[in-house]
Amino acid sequence: MTDNFENLFNRAPEAERVPKALTVAIDTGDYDVERSLAELKELIRTAGGETVAEVVQKRQSPDSATCIGSGRLEEMKTLCEEMEIDVVVFDLELTATQIRNIEKVLDTETIDRTMLILDIFAQRATTREGKLQVEIAKYKYLLPRLSGMGKSLSRTGGAVGMRGGPGETKLELDRRYIRSRIDTLEAELKNIGARRELMRKRRKKDGVLTAAIVGYTNVGKSTLMNALTEAGVLVENKLFATLETTSRSIILPDGRSVLLTDTVGLISRLPHHLIEAFKSTLEEAADADVILHVCDSASPDIEEQTRVTRELLSELGCDGIPVVTVLNKSDISDYDGANLQDGTVLISAKDGTGLDRLLEELAKALPETARRMKLRLPFSEAGLLAKIRAEGGVFSEEYTSDGIEVDALVDVKLIHSAEKYKTE
Repeated sequence: MTDNFENLFNRAPEAERVPKALTVAIDTGDYDVERSLAELKELIRTAGGETVAEVVQKRQSPDSATCIGSGRLEEMKTLCEEMEIDVVVFDLELTATQIRNIEKVLDTETIDRTMLILDIFAQRATTREGKLQVEIAKYKYLLPRLSGMGKSLSRTGGAVGMRGGPGETKLELDRRYIRSRIDTLEAELKNIGARRELMRKRRKKDGVLTAAIVGYTNVGKSTLMNALTEAGVLVENKLFATLETTSRSIILPDGRSVLLTDTVGLISRLPHHLIEAFKSTLEEAADADVILHVCDSASPDIEEQTRVTRELLSELGCDGIPVVTVLNKSDISDYDGANLQDGTVLISAKDGTGLDRLLEELAKALPETARRMKLRLPFSEAGLLAKIRAEGGVFSEEYTSDGIEVDALVDVKLIHSAEKYKTE
């Protein structure tokens, strides 16, 4: 049995051309359809396809049988034939019955927004944890759809491993296999999560400061990570370019070290079970001492993207954690940085503009665990110097006739003892 989720956009009749996609949306007035379709087109591009046409139908609610209605479906059939459409992508989650009925009329492969995102996740996951999270999300999506998907199910990644598609007589076998597989995968993911939690506790015990980079997908989080740490994270102008967590230490202007962690990008209307599948990665933010919330200052959708990010952070229990708002892409933005609020910085991760200011704001937002100080210690305080060296760090020291000139990172427990020897 295969558990791979195959690339939905690598099955065009002519391998040398980019698969053509038709996007479909139902405008019920519940969300901004134009903005969501623009994002869907970016998702299709990320998956390897090209959107060549779109259909928007105003309805109070999706049709239970075909989602869009039989009359509009017949119009779409003509459109698919004329434009040689390879894949029809609905900008909402379809039921198995809807997919089956739509494909029966269109004779064209039909997927929904969730299947498309799962496909991208499957392409991008490289670590064992990432692959487990994708596979769990895939099976949780498939399980309630088994009875209705029929032939379509065999195309969503081989379904449960049946090369020719599962017959109705295989339904219960399929369900048992999927439930068992989910249990197995979740147990393995739990073990990885337990090891991650031990590492987090060890960092806390050792006094390691942490900062999590969060934000909407494609706002430049990985570019920022590379700019600050030379981490070598994949940078690509596509949604969900990276799904994996990357952590690197950096030294702040005050001499302290902080562990910087990149997290998976967010997206609007992300199905809940996909969020659940990636919570172990996103929970790095909930345990961080500071959150760097990266926004695309050049995006017309910055307010919506910021709202989505803040809502998810709140859901993860991040309320109360200090946040530094990072307005990225100043190199292509019209915003000049005027009237910035405290805790907000304008940067360009691409060309390095504003990174020094960002590090200063990050240092200010972190809890005070140590302070960089210049001291002139009398020779009689050699014991204090030894404690400073053990608990914090010494950048330089010079023995003079007046005492020991020291540039040091002084642990918070020793600041009171060192204050009287400050030279500046």
